[in-house]
Amino acid sequence: MNLITSLFLGFVTAFVGITPPGLINMTAAKVNLKEGKRSAFWFVLGAVIVIFFQATLAIFFAQFIKGRPDVVVLLREVGFGIFSALTIYFLLIAKKPKKKKGKIKKKSTSTRFFLGMLLSALNFFPIPYYVFVSVTLASYNLFYFDTTHVLIFVSGVVLGSFLVFYFYITFFQKIQDKTDYLMRNMNSIIGSITGLISLITLINIIRYYLK
Repeated sequence: MNLITSLFLGFVTAFVGITPPGLINMTAAKVNLKEGKRSAFWFVLGAVIVIFFQATLAIFFAQFIKGRPDVVVLLREVGFGIFSALTIYFLLIAKKPKKKKGKIKKKSTSTRFFLGMLLSALNFFPIPYYVFVSVTLASYNLFYFDTTHVLIFVSGVVLGSFLVFYFYITFFQKIQDKTDYLMRNMNSIIGSITGLISLITLINIIRYYLK
């Protein structure tokens, strides 16, 4: 029963954490619209593999990090720098995608696979998120730090993450005929998301140092 609970809790926490529009799920939707579902799923596969290792690493270091808030702040500072750079890129540097007529040229699925891994690796937020979640659940005896419970929990995280990405891909696929505006402004949308994340992270960093 405890293992089923761990799987369910991993699934729910991932679903809650990834459902809000973010860099990875919005990029998955963008790849789907430009290159098709096959490329999008390869992108998602690369992303969830990295999420698996991020969640596992976060849980194994949870007991150490919970007593070291300075480590969490360091992760936030690194994340702030990365997402600030991404914001500048998408808003000021990246070219606006143009609507292409005729057959869409698809890129290599391996390229999309590694792009998914790269963007997921650049996203440091799952680490402090799953540290907080695992420590909180453990305090209520809903989670245990043994290997079996960790692997089952992380499996739930992977399943929850994949389901959210699938929803994004499917949703944008259904409204494909109405996405001209979305496609023209996708870089601005992603840049705005990363900018908002950067701002929230900066606020949290400032609040920590003002304590």
